[in-house]
Order: sequence, then structure tokens, then C-alpha cells
Amino acid sequence: MGGDFGPSVTIPASLECLKANPDLNLILVGDEVILKEALSQALTDFQGRLSIVHASERVEMDDSPSKALKNKKDSSMRVAINLVKDGRADACVSAGNTGALMATARFVLKMIPGVDRPAIISTLPSIYGHTHVLDLGANVDCTAEHLLQFAIMGSELVKAVENIENPSVGLLNIGEEEVKGNEQVKAAAQLLKESGLNYIGYVEGNSLNAGHIKVDLIVTDGFVGNVALKTIEGAAKMFTSVLKESFGKNIFTKLAAVLAYPVLKSIKQRLDPRLYNGASFLGLRGLVIKSHGGADMLAFKTAIQLAEVEISQDVIRKVSEKIETTLANREN
Repeated sequence: MGGDFGPSVTIPASLECLKANPDLNLILVGDEVILKEALSQALTDFQGRLSIVHASERVEMDDSPSKALKNKKDSSMRVAINLVKDGRADACVSAGNTGALMATARFVLKMIPGVDRPAIISTLPSIYGHTHVLDLGANVDCTAEHLLQFAIMGSELVKAVENIENPSVGLLNIGEEEVKGNEQVKAAAQLLKESGLNYIGYVEGNSLNAGHIKVDLIVTDGFVGNVALKTIEGAAKMFTSVLKESFGKNIFTKLAAVLAYPVLKSIKQRLDPRLYNGASFLGLRGLVIKSHGGADMLAFKTAIQLAEVEISQDVIRKVSEKIETTLANREN
């Protein structure tokens, strides 16, 4: 029921995913009357694979996390996460309020033993394909130990979903030289060197999209990560806006746009943010995927498909085991 568009987006996206994957089962959580009316024939078409669980409340986009947690215990968000806790669902996908989703998921699902804080991880397009980045906003202030935990969890996720045996890990910094960075980053770098991960050293901001080397995972704190993410989103919107304006100036530029259409279409397909939608909450005992609040049908479909991949790759178990093994090795 959350996000900017609610069921008008989430339901069509769900039905498209059901059509694409015959092994997929979906539980739609929300106002039963609204959902039944919107689903119409679909409940019959996908009988046994599509069901509804009623929730009498919804978390609004401007609700505070504490309000959602304390006063909306029957929200679609809370009920969906409860389904994961109870084992009735393998993952929760939501386009709702990020802060409320994180607070509720952490309260209900609890943390993996050995992990202090959850982190948000997602992919960004790059000249090498894409790069995984965390944390993207869950933790404003982080210690070196937190960054190490993020790197361990993120590396295991990348290994599972990308089928990369030994993912490369970079630490976001203001330069690649050893002497640069604040004390937190320098301390984290030392921990990463000793971690057994494929740590390649510091990487700069350009490595998020177009660095001189390919990096599978980039680690940073949530403050820097979120600023970087929003900056990239803004730059992409500006690029699109300037492109449209330039091609629409006169008859000649419009003709040029027609001639350049195949190239423009290729660029759009490669950089389309909808194809990168979906961020995982790492560190929890259950799988939660956060979709962008403004997601359209294609974007929300991408988020559901991300959940499918992480379920099939058993990401939660693999992350939990990696954390346990790493902690045991450090103690010895």
C-alpha cells in the first residue's frame, strides 16, 4: 500500500512477475477490499500462487519511524514483515517509508548475531556494468568496525547474486593514497586488510560509476553513501533534461534526435534507473527489499525480481555463516 502510487503500481508489477516466473508465489498485504477489486480475475488466474492478507492500516510517507512502529501495528508494512518472521514469506518487498521500514524490520526480525547495525545495499550502473554500494543511508555515523561488518555482508551478497568467487572490495575515500582520509576510514582500511576479503584499497567517488578499475563492492558510511546516491540521481535527471531540451530546440535538432534514436535508446536501456531499483537491508534475520517510493511498474517489478534472486541464492544464510566464521577467526 506504500510508495507514491500504491496498488496502481504494485499490483501490475506483481502480476507481471507471476507471469514471468511459474515458481513464484506472492502475498499482497493491504486493504482487502481495495486489493480484491483491483485484482479482479487475477485471483482466479493465479489461484494457489496469489493471495491477500488484510492490513487495516498503512504507513504514510511522512510518518516518523517511531509512530509507525508504536501506533501502526496493523499496517501493511508491519504485517508483511511479520509474515517473513513467521516463515510464511521468504522476503518482504516495499516501496513505503524507508525509515519506518528499517525500524520495523529491525524490531520484528532482529539482527544477525555479530552484526551491530543493518546496512542498505544496492547497485549503481557503471562503465563496467554495475557496482554494489553500501551503506546508502541506514547509518549516518559509523565506526571502523561497522564498516568492516558492512564489507563482510556486502561481499557475501555480491558473491551469491553475481556468482563472483572473490568479489573486489573498495573503501570510499577522498583519494587513493594511504595517507588520505579521516581516522574512521584509516582504521577501517586496516581492519579490511586483515579481514581475508579481496580488499583492493581506497577508491574515489568516480569509482561509483567510472573509475579506472572495476570494483564489485564499495563500502562507505550511510551519510556519504546517501549523499553520493542522491548526487548521481540528480546528475542523471539533469543529463536527461538537458538532452531533451537540446534535441527539442528546433526542426533541425528534432531531426537529429530521430537520426540518433537508436543510440539514445541504447543509452536509456543501459542507464535506466528502473532496472537498478531495489535495495537490500543487510544484517537482518530476514530478507527485506526497499523499492524507491516513486517506482513505476517496471521499477517495482525489478525490486520483486531482486528478492527472487536473493531467495534462490539463500543470501541470509550465507551472510549469517560468513559473519559467524569471520568472528570466530578474529577471536582465535
